[in-house]
Order: sequence, then structure tokens, then C-alpha cells
Amino acid sequence: MTSSSGNSSTTASLTTVPPLQPAAQADRGKTPRRLVATIAPATFSISLVWGAVPSILLALQVQQAFGEEAKVAVLALVTTIGAIAAMLAQPIAGALSDRTRSRFGKRAPWIVAGSLCGGLALVGMAFANNLAFLIVAWVMVQIGYNFAQGPLSAIMPDRVPRSVRGTFAAVLGLGSMFGSLGGQIFAASLSKNIPAAYLLLAGFAVIVLTLFVVFNPDRSSKDAAVEPFILRNFAQTFWVSPIKHPDFFWAFTSRMLTYVGYFVVIGYKLYILQDYLGLGQDAIGLIPALGLISLAGLLVSTLAAGRLSDRMERRKPFVFASGLIVATALFIPLVLPTVAGMLIMAGLAGFGFGCFQAVDAALISEVLPSDRSFAKDLGVVNIAVTLPQILAPAVAGAIVLAFGYAPLFPIGAAIGVLGALAVIPIKSVK
Repeated sequence: MTSSSGNSSTTASLTTVPPLQPAAQADRGKTPRRLVATIAPATFSISLVWGAVPSILLALQVQQAFGEEAKVAVLALVTTIGAIAAMLAQPIAGALSDRTRSRFGKRAPWIVAGSLCGGLALVGMAFANNLAFLIVAWVMVQIGYNFAQGPLSAIMPDRVPRSVRGTFAAVLGLGSMFGSLGGQIFAASLSKNIPAAYLLLAGFAVIVLTLFVVFNPDRSSKDAAVEPFILRNFAQTFWVSPIKHPDFFWAFTSRMLTYVGYFVVIGYKLYILQDYLGLGQDAIGLIPALGLISLAGLLVSTLAAGRLSDRMERRKPFVFASGLIVATALFIPLVLPTVAGMLIMAGLAGFGFGCFQAVDAALISEVLPSDRSFAKDLGVVNIAVTLPQILAPAVAGAIVLAFGYAPLFPIGAAIGVLGALAVIPIKSVK
């Protein structure tokens, strides 16, 4: 892979083109305006689920069903099992979509089917009345929405020229972060009616993702060649050699460490507010304020970082700086264990994570090992997002049970610093 060689003017590149340019021609094409306009709502609809459910709605559901003493351990169990399912689902979904042959293209059938299955599972969570039912429903939510998100993540390398991927990644980042933080605000506002929240999330995602597919039709893949399916070869595609593809390895490592550090703290945000700050039931009322402050921070950095990254033809400095900013933010509540400290953390973490989301996706799209398996490779990369959801609840839960909440902040910050440092060895992208 080579570094981005984009035009310094990004706005002129956002004009109409037939969809799904081949990879070899993608950098000579231009991105459809409709694709740019609709990718953010599509990403938003899935991120809304991830923002609303694990850290707020599911945490409240667990607290109400299993009590204060068991809530930390039960939440860690449920989210860990769900994240294992997500870790497996997204690369499998990506690999299947790479091989899909239909008149609707490779990605569209999976995006729609995944949103429908995930929505039905959310409805199931609304009526879960025991631990086993709750775990099964949450696992199905993870599988469904990751089967939609895996193929959706392949849209950028499928259709977007390298010269404007920083800008496109910024739009993706805005959709993702608005969804994540908006989900927290949405969940807090419906904290007393959890079933209704699940139903609304399910319906919204189905509608938005279906409209995305309708407005951005894929080219038919019916006549595309399909390699013979060999199970062993299929399984081997989920391993990317760090020796043969070191840049891909370091990009994966950087993303994973940054997300682990972030989720070690953010994954227990509600319980931190309730127990570490001692707000109790008043903690729910603070969630919207934290979300709005985070949104303000990420808006500033996301809008600037993606465009600057394209103009400067640089990715690494932005990813490195954002990792350090997130790490600094996570350390603040240890020094200032107050509502003010949490508000400062929210704003600074939003700023850092906005920059990270805006540029990291563009960087990764430029170090993918193969141009024949974008969705599968991005599914593997997205393990770096889902694996932290396995590690963080288990690690954070064990730390809280053994030592309390205070150690979460320096541990999260230290892991975030390692994530920033991991981007340095990448050589093919500046």
C-alpha cells in the first residue's frame, strides 16, 4: 500500500459518479454526493444502538433485575458474551458479503437483513425476564447489527477515492459519534421506559438503513466471478500476518488499544456516576449534559481533522495526537473526582475521539491487505472495536470488584497512550 496522494482540494471531488468503482479505478473517480449525505445517518442509526444500550439501557435493566450488589458482575458477563459474538460476526459478515452475488450487489442484502434481525432481537430484549433470555437477546442484537455494520464499513474502500477519504471518514466519524453520544442522551430520556426505548431504536435503524440501500444502489454482482469455497482457506482469511502486512498490524493495534482504554472508563460511566461520585439515582440526569459536552468537543475536532488530513496528506500525526488527548481526558476524574471533573473529561474525550474517528478510518482503508476482500478485512479491523468490549467489561469489572473505581482512570489512560504510540511504526501512510 502507498500513502494517500489526494488532491489538496476536497470539496471539488464530491461530485456524482456511477456507484461501486473498482478498487483500481477508485482514486480516479469521484464520490457521489448522495452517498456522502446518507452514510452519516446510516452509521448514526447503528451507533445509536451501541450508545444507548450497553452503558445505559442494559446497565439499568441489569440493575433493576439483579440489584445493586450483583450489577457490576452481571453487566460484565452479559456484555462480554455479547462482544464475543460481535467479534466473530463482523468479519464473517464481511467475508460473506465479499462473496455475495445478487442483482442488489454485495453489501445491500446484508445491511438490510442485519438491521431487521438486530431490530427483532432488540424487541426480544424489551421482554427479557431472566438472565439467559437477556444474554441470548443481546447476543442476537450484536450479531444482527454487526452483520449490517460489517458490509456498511466496506462502502469507503468500495466507492470512495483515496484523495477524499479523510473527509469521508470525518463524515463517518460524525455519524458514529453523534450516534454514540446521542444514544446516551436518548437512553437517559427514556430511562423509565426501557422497552419503549428498545422498540424505537429497532424501528429507526431498519428505516434508515433500508433508505440508505435504496438511495445508494449497488451494482449487480450476479455475473462477478466467485472463487471456490474452501473452508480452511476461508478460516485462514481471518488471520493477517504482521510480518507480511506490518502496517495493517500496527493500525489494528493502535485502534484496539485506543478503544480498550476508552471503554475501560466509558463502559462503566453510569456506575461511576452512581457509586464513584456518589450521585445515586441523580446520575441519570447528568448523562445528557455529558453527552452534549462530548458532542461539542467532537464537532470541533471532526470537522477540522478530516479535511486537514486530506489537505496535508497526513494521517498518523492526527491519530497519534487524538490518542494522547483521549488518554489525558480519561485521567481527569482521578485527579478531580467531581461532576466538574466528569464534564471536563467528557469535553476533552469528545474532542480527542472526534479527531480519532475522523482520520483513523481513512488511515486503515489505506493499509488493507487486499483489494478483493474489503469487507472481510474491515471486519477483521473492526475486531479492534469489538474486542475492547470483551476486554474492557471483564477487566474493569474485576478492577472495580477488587479495588474500586479509582484505578480505572489511570489504567484507561495508560492503555490510550500505548494506542497513540502504536501508530508510529506505520510506514506506508504518512
